Amino acid sequence: MTLVDHIPTLRGSLNRRLEPGLWPRGAHLRTDNELEIGGVETTQLAARFATPAYVLDEDDIRARCRAYRAALPDVEIAYAGKSLLCRGVLRIIAEEGLSLDVCSAGELAVARSIGFPAERILLHGNVKTAEDFKAALGYGVGRVVIDSLDEIHQLGALTTAAQPVLIRVTPGVDGSTHHAIATGVDGQKFGFSLADGAAERAVARVLAEPGLRLVGLHCHIGSQITRVAAFEEAARRMVGLLALIRDRHEVVLRQLDVGGGHGIPYLPGEAEFDLTGFANRLRCAVNYESGRRRFPVPALTIEPGRCIVGPAGVTLYRVAVVKRGATTFVAVDGGMSDNPRPALYGARYTVRMVGRASSAPAVPVTVVGRHCEAGDVLATGVDLPADIAAGDLLAVAATGAYHHSLSSNYNAVGRPPLVAVRDGVARLLVRRETEDDLLARDEG
Repeated sequence: MTLVDHIPTLRGSLNRRLEPGLWPRGAHLRTDNELEIGGVETTQLAARFATPAYVLDEDDIRARCRAYRAALPDVEIAYAGKSLLCRGVLRIIAEEGLSLDVCSAGELAVARSIGFPAERILLHGNVKTAEDFKAALGYGVGRVVIDSLDEIHQLGALTTAAQPVLIRVTPGVDGSTHHAIATGVDGQKFGFSLADGAAERAVARVLAEPGLRLVGLHCHIGSQITRVAAFEEAARRMVGLLALIRDRHEVVLRQLDVGGGHGIPYLPGEAEFDLTGFANRLRCAVNYESGRRRFPVPALTIEPGRCIVGPAGVTLYRVAVVKRGATTFVAVDGGMSDNPRPALYGARYTVRMVGRASSAPAVPVTVVGRHCEAGDVLATGVDLPADIAAGDLLAVAATGAYHHSLSSNYNAVGRPPLVAVRDGVARLLVRRETEDDLLARDEG
């Protein structure tokens, strides 16, 4: 059973013309080719908020939060804030009872501005500045994840009371994902290696630091991972390290955070994350390894982000130019400033023309952006109607995660608005960036 199987249909059955698993559960396509999300027509959204625009199905996010809690009732679910962070989304996360993972003082400031419970916040990242540490200590975050030897001394020197910490371990597990988002193997910048003993040496250093209280271990093997077996193997190795720490240092660490990185489909036919299988196999792996090593079963934390917000998001673009030739280029009014993932990772997407019906045959096109880069390509090999023209509206599926977060002002283009839809109502979460915004920081 997949994550989507846990989620009740929010507004009737999903129209069969929409690719299952790729679009928000509250989305359906009418016979006139009008796409509705959360009961709101996308043509209305484009007219009201202009394009490009990020659209989020709020009920879909809430349902995914509840699906995780239902599948793993005895596990702490910490939303990975880096996937999509703004006040409106964090209010949903807080209301649904999830914890929160932040990576900077800035992300923490957003959480603090809505009063997100400090005890449910983890701070980590491979580099944390003194400002990050001071912000975390000032707000009283529940746990800090240590990622380097320097951080042990730096954080310890700032504390006035013993700060609970976890140590991030690189378990040597390959999640079979793109090399740019693989974090569980040796030879990259995250955590302490399990293989060369660095993790155990970090444990000894933390235990000797009076300003820190070691409560557990953390690992993260990468992003966009669908193989449950990789999470099983990482969990086994981490429990083995917990037992080794008990035997060599005479301390029993009670917490184990196995990270996130749960994948989602971006194209038809791609596998959805097997949440039920993950829940069962993770428990079995941890329980078995704990029993085998006579170690008390640790309290577990996981950190899903993409799987919570990714499929709930749709990006709307207006076609600006169509160039027909050996390759047909459909150029839109956005691009790598609002979605750099194709340029960074070669990410691929499902794209539809919406808002008008067409009887023209589908032809393969390349959807490109407006920026001065040959790499500003949003999607290749996309089948769109042969009569696609300037002014048409395109919808791109599964864009809730790592789009708003990674957006930029390249070519001095303002970042798009973020709009939540629910029960036929659209509300603005983050407004469009204006030229005045772009000039506000320019002191020249």
